[in-house]
Amino acid sequence: MLKPLSVHILLALAENESHGYALMRAIREQSGGQVAVQTASFYRYLGNLMDDGLVAESLRHRETDDPRRGAYYRITARGRQVLAAEKKRLTDLVAQLNRVRLSTRKADA
Repeated sequence: MLKPLSVHILLALAENESHGYALMRAIREQSGGQVAVQTASFYRYLGNLMDDGLVAESLRHRETDDPRRGAYYRITARGRQVLAAEKKRLTDLVAQLNRVRLSTRKADA
């Protein structure tokens, strides 16, 4: 099970390679501002994803893009597998929640 910020990083990379600042912006947008992205924690999570082989540095943009943007990142094949497994886990969880009838009564004390 991944932490929410890790899922959002993988999700942001699922469509395109990107540099860190653009990834943080994409996470804010895709979460509707509900996921707070701080620079230090973002790069710590990104580093963990790289250590786990889920994200890698992209070499494609190195020579053609603005050098001020720093490194570009891409999701790996393993990262796509983990993201798909997380999607299944969350889909199954939502299905279970949908089967539960939540009562509006106050719980017995």
